[in-house]
Formats: sequence, C-alpha cells, structure tokens
Amino acid sequence: MVSAVDGIKLYLSRQASSFGRYLLEQTLYLLIGWVPTIVGIGLRGVLYRLILNMHGQAAIEHGVRLRFADHITLGRGVYLDQHTYLHACPHGITIGDETIIMHGAILHVYNFRDLPHAGITIGKNSLVGEYSVIRGQGGVTIGDRVYTSPFTQIIAVNHVFDDRARPFVDQGITAEGIIIEDDVWLGAGAVITDGVRVGKGAVVAAGAVVTKDVPPHTVVGGVPAKVIKEIDGQPTHANRKIYHV
Repeated sequence: MVSAVDGIKLYLSRQASSFGRYLLEQTLYLLIGWVPTIVGIGLRGVLYRLILNMHGQAAIEHGVRLRFADHITLGRGVYLDQHTYLHACPHGITIGDETIIMHGAILHVYNFRDLPHAGITIGKNSLVGEYSVIRGQGGVTIGDRVYTSPFTQIIAVNHVFDDRARPFVDQGITAEGIIIEDDVWLGAGAVITDGVRVGKGAVVAAGAVVTKDVPPHTVVGGVPAKVIKEIDGQPTHANRKIYHV
C-alpha cells in the first residue's frame, strides 16, 4: 500500500528535477505565471531565465504550464501561446528560433522508463497548431519550417498487443521515434505514428493516419495514409486566389 508520503514523493518526482527546483518553478508560476498582456510577457521573459534555458528573448503567454523547466530550451523569438503544456522529463524539449507553439498544444516527453532516445526537438520557423499533441518517449525530431494544423498528433510510442492471453499493459511498448524533415505541412487532425519518417517537402492531408514512411515531396492521405500526389511543380490552385505571406 502506498503511503501519503510515498505519494507525495512520486508526485514531486514527476514535476521537477529536485525539490528545490520544484519550489523555485512553482513560486515563479504563482507570482507571474498568471499575469496577462505584454506586462506578463515582459516579466516572464526576464524571470523565467531562472528556470529555463533561453537563447535570446522568448514570448511566453500567461497560463503556460511547464514541468522540468530546466530541461526546456527556447531559441530566439519562440512564442508559447496560452494554455500550452510542456513536460520535458528527462531528456528535454528544444524549440528553435522563431517557432510558435499555439494555444492548447501539448509537448510531452514524460519518460520515466529510461527510454534512451526520449525527447522533442523542433527546428526554426516552425509552428505547432492549436491543441496538437507531440509525445516524445521514443524521440521526436522536427525540422525547420514545419507546420502542423490544429489537432494533429505526433506519437512516438506504441503499445504491444500481440499476446491475447495478457493485458496489453503487461506486454511492453515500442518507442522507435519519429522524424519530420524540413518544409512539411501536416493537415488538421493528421496522426503520425511511432517509427515514421516524413520526408522533406511532404504534405500530409487532413485526417490522415501515417503508419509508414512518407517520401519527400509527396502528398499522402487516407487511413492508413498512401501517396495520392507527387509534388512536381505543376500548379494545383490555378483557379484560386493565392495570398502570399
């Protein structure tokens, strides 16, 4: 039977690198984590350097939840929108310059099985869409200029369920990792499963479930996802107004 003290120790071990770090991080969240507007962004941009690895100035909105903050690295110009959640234990989350993490997104390493490649790395000028989930137990590497639309899921862990005589929770997991190369666009609700590489310049259609590698410069869609188009330089929006950004 787990005692109350054991429960508290377990909780603390899942929140921060040490009890001292827990006190420091929670104190800062209490004092300035809730402060809205540019005032709060300015305060957090200065004082969160005590708990985060910040390379240059980052904009962190109010209501952002951070766990194991000393394992989180933010590049120059990173933006964390309201109600994002970053849990970096233990091998960390690294977000490159000018990358945006939108409202409600979850970046979750949460590796307490000592998996060797756990962690999340996102390159420069990328965007993680609203309410997207990235699970990094097997390791997730995302390149530069990668955009995920709302509600996408990048899940670098999977349960084994081969033996019908045993519950799946007793059969272990796989954690092969996911790599998404530069200039990839993931449509709304797309799911990238463990062990997949998405090639440079590929597009994953909305709602697709990707279970195999995606070749560079292709469009894939469906469940499971298959190649539906080669990106060959021919216009696909000839009769539509295109707005350049």
